[in-house]
Amino acid sequence: MVLYDELGPWYMLLDPTADHEAEATSYVEALRRHVDATSLLDLGAGAGNNAFFLRRHIPAVTLVDLSQAMLDLSRAVVPDAERVCADMRDVRLDRTFDAVLVHDAIDYMTTEADLRAAITTAFAHTRPGGAAIFVPDVFREDFEEETIHIEGADGARALRCIEWSWDPDPADTTVRTDYVVVLRDGRDTRVVHDRQTCGLFPRATWTRLLEDAGFEVGTFARPLDDGETTEQAFLCRRPG
Repeated sequence: MVLYDELGPWYMLLDPTADHEAEATSYVEALRRHVDATSLLDLGAGAGNNAFFLRRHIPAVTLVDLSQAMLDLSRAVVPDAERVCADMRDVRLDRTFDAVLVHDAIDYMTTEADLRAAITTAFAHTRPGGAAIFVPDVFREDFEEETIHIEGADGARALRCIEWSWDPDPADTTVRTDYVVVLRDGRDTRVVHDRQTCGLFPRATWTRLLEDAGFEVGTFARPLDDGETTEQAFLCRRPG
């Protein structure tokens, strides 16, 4: 994807680490309801922005992401983390963790089979008695077309981004997000377009797949950038 590969050197202007502190804190508080975690697997970890804050509370952190460019960025954010370049649908590390986090990278699961595979991966890596968090951006019944404006700057470099999420076919399990990014480096500017397709599933589908995998399913509210909260994160326990 253009956003995570070609624009890797610009990514932190688009998604600064500091913006993740409040939500990462809510993940730590949610996990503490079930487990005293000393190890964490972050599936779809991206540049490590959530892991930066989680690492303050959980000593051992392993980051898995499909983009090597994102994992390379994470070295500056969480230098002592273990990194694995792999697909969350089929990666197997042959060990379990106290806690597993699957953040909004889960949105790239566009079919029920993909979503089931990612959930199965998380269950396979959660130790008995451990907990897993899943954070879809939105559910089918809540989706509304949305446009977000993002700005970032660092010295001579700056960007302006329009993120437009819309649904070409409400009858299927996907939505489209178009990113139009204007990059300025000194006096030079260029425009980049990245079109992404993401999955969109009802709450009932999520709950069914999580329970089918073997999880005990609950939810919790996480803070959003605008200061509001929404109960759209799953807190799941693996019995044991």
